[in-house]
Amino acid sequence: MEHCIEIKNLSKIYRRGKSKFAALSDVNLDIGTGMFGLLGPNGAGKSTAMSILATLAKPTTGDIKIYGYDLQKNRKEIRMLLGFLPQEFGVYPNLDAEEFLDYIGQLKGLKERKNRKKEIDYILELTNLSHLRDRRIKTFSGGMIRRLGIAQALLGSPKLLIVDEPTTGLDPEERIRFRNLLAEISSDVTIILSTHIVNDISSTCNSLAVLNLGKIVYHGHPADIIKNAVGKTFLLRTNEKELATLKENVSVISMIMQPDHIQARVVADDVNGLHAEPVDPNLEDAYIYFMEVQTGVKLHEDEALYQSKN
Repeated sequence: MEHCIEIKNLSKIYRRGKSKFAALSDVNLDIGTGMFGLLGPNGAGKSTAMSILATLAKPTTGDIKIYGYDLQKNRKEIRMLLGFLPQEFGVYPNLDAEEFLDYIGQLKGLKERKNRKKEIDYILELTNLSHLRDRRIKTFSGGMIRRLGIAQALLGSPKLLIVDEPTTGLDPEERIRFRNLLAEISSDVTIILSTHIVNDISSTCNSLAVLNLGKIVYHGHPADIIKNAVGKTFLLRTNEKELATLKENVSVISMIMQPDHIQARVVADDVNGLHAEPVDPNLEDAYIYFMEVQTGVKLHEDEALYQSKN
């Protein structure tokens, strides 16, 4: 596989007075065409890495090449190849969608008005925004804003698309639509999807890396990390009284509240003494098993994707 992005010994150190903090430490990654997932808990260093790749921040040490261009020496050339959707996406609320994209297109160097309009029409259709082209952005929902964000990132036919926590705050339907959109456009470009939500990358990425405390702790195919959780994923019955003790001994993936019990999906090396039924793991199970059981990182409940259902 051709390596479109080569990251060698990347570090980013922030200094405050006499103290310093390593947001990234000796990161090495090779990324090819298609969807690449960067997974990790909040504060792992994902947004710092994305900002560096998007030329918005400079590394402290390390070498990065993007389609053969050196990040330090060829920032202008890299920006011409780049589309970026940051976690916090700012808009001009009093513009309508078409006016906003026309403005962004001009900033990206799309000078010919006729060609710019043709590309905007295509991208509005691609992102399911054509019917909203004349509507002011201040009336948009969160899902519409994220779709507008990916629309502006796609202007200029980028070879590298970076999206940072793109589905945060979206409802399930919008999240699925957004993931499908990225999958549709990933055949000809490199897409880096940075997220702490496992399901965002479970069905779309052909390669992933797990980042924790600024370091890469896993890099490979999603199927390979799933293998680690085979024989470690279980369904069991418990109740509210036993739940606190249960969480001390296993990592709870999800819970379904039943009238007389709680059905819990858990990962653990050992469930001796518990009435547990082994099940096939998915990427979510494998990620939490890897982080909490193998790496020893206790995730927050929202990051571990606990789901209680009545």
